[in-house]
Amino acid sequence: MIKKRIIPCLDVKEGRVVKGVNFVGLRDVGDPVELAARYNQEGADELVFLDISKTQDGHDLMIDVIRETAKTLFIPLTIGGGISSVEDIRQLLNAGADKVSINSAAIRNPELIREASEVFGSQCICVAVDVKYDAAEDDYFIHTHGGSKKTDIRAFNWIVQCEALGAGELLITSMDHDGVKQGFDIRFLKQANEMVNIPIIASGGAGSPEHFTELFHQTDVSAGLAASIFHNREVEIKDLKETLQNAEIEVRTT
Repeated sequence: MIKKRIIPCLDVKEGRVVKGVNFVGLRDVGDPVELAARYNQEGADELVFLDISKTQDGHDLMIDVIRETAKTLFIPLTIGGGISSVEDIRQLLNAGADKVSINSAAIRNPELIREASEVFGSQCICVAVDVKYDAAEDDYFIHTHGGSKKTDIRAFNWIVQCEALGAGELLITSMDHDGVKQGFDIRFLKQANEMVNIPIIASGGAGSPEHFTELFHQTDVSAGLAASIFHNREVEIKDLKETLQNAEIEVRTT
């Protein structure tokens, strides 16, 4: 059995880790290099670093911060936010990233997924998928630019296309659940996982260890991601893993 992964996420704006609710109302929660080092020590399985200032404002990739973060880690590091070309990916991997997460650029140019996976290997290419439910359409749609722009792309169609183009992993964030700590979007994640054969990282909604237990019992996603509950020490990774083990969910232990 493949062990489930627990992944903290650092949303970084102007060099600081921030967190909001439903992608808005951002507040400062710390230094990315310090938080990365802490999670490395606490038993996180991977770390995701999303440069949301790059996504929203279009500034240069924060290579220096990423390089310093990578130096502190012995766990895989995924970098996302405003990545728009194979050259961007090359720079990030050279700076110490193990994987990259692409979102808006892949929607503008789906062939970027294929090209990047051919150049660097599909194991390096994660596609971030920000989804929101539309009650009028009774379906989920893709959003871009840090969740601020709705597209007419239906989410389930897009994730199937991403796999076909060569994506090695999907990072799926439910915008409706993001930051509200009421649990993951089990309905969407369960169906999404049944439609693709690549690993899914579930994001959006974690508020307690029980939410992770529910996620892994009710879906076959490979990882659960959270931010504020880890940043604020509302949930300790060690305690979370003990809870999952007690629920007969296989996790990595240190």
